[in-house]
Amino acid sequence: MTIDDASREFVRRRANYLCEYCHSPERICTTRFTVDHIIPKSLGGLDGFDNLALACRRCNKRRYNFLAGIDPKTQAIVPLFNPRTQVWSEHFTWSKNLER
Repeated sequence: MTIDDASREFVRRRANYLCEYCHSPERICTTRFTVDHIIPKSLGGLDGFDNLALACRRCNKRRYNFLAGIDPKTQAIVPLFNPRTQVWSEHFTWSKNLER
């Protein structure tokens, strides 16, 4: 099932037009953000709003269809950030020179 325009706009507004993974604003990017499946459809994810997130192309491409990654400090396998169940500011911050 494809995401219809009304659902896409709902996701964009809910995210305040920010990438839900890096918090880059869509208005300063050269390409429109995509609607990402937090749990990829290829791994059984659904099209429900609780599984959709607004993502810039960079974050969407890096996430690919992964659900977990390797923590660089501990080498443990950890789940990737989920914008529906986790708070961005508890996991990330922008530096003073606006780098992630």
